[in-house]
Order: sequence, then C-alpha cells, then structure tokens
Amino acid sequence: MGIAGSLVTIICIWWLVFFLLLPIGNRSHLEEGAVEPGTVESAPVNHNLRNKALGALAAALVLWAILFAVINLEVVTLEDVLGPK
Repeated sequence: MGIAGSLVTIICIWWLVFFLLLPIGNRSHLEEGAVEPGTVESAPVNHNLRNKALGALAAALVLWAILFAVINLEVVTLEDVLGPK
C-alpha cells in the first residue's frame, strides 16, 4: 500500500468512525430542560466535535495500521479472497 492509498484509506475510515461517534453523548436542549428562544429543541447542548474528531483519528490510525500490517505481511492474499484460478 503506497502513500496515496494509505491516505485515502485513513480518510475513509476517519469519516466512517466520525459519523459513528457523532450521536454518542449528545444531550439536547429538551433533555437538559433549557430550551433557549430561537433554537430547536433537538439541538445538542454541547456537541464535543473536537474530541470526537480526535477520537475518530485515533481509531482510524489504529484500524489503518492493522489493515496495513495484514496487507504487507500477506496474512490474507488476493488468492485467499478470490480462490484459486
């Protein structure tokens, strides 16, 4: 896996993990009982995007490292996936 392939893989994994982390730990204004005028009741009080983005990056790097090792150490080859010719 080259540099470009690695970067694309990390970015794809990051987006997937980031979107999985977005709803975790959110509390809406309605749940907090503090609906401010002009806001939607379902809007999050504190979304913690920085922490979720950094967590997604850490998870993406770990998952990429595992995938990189599997590919470079040839734990699973293309023949294993497709079968013999």
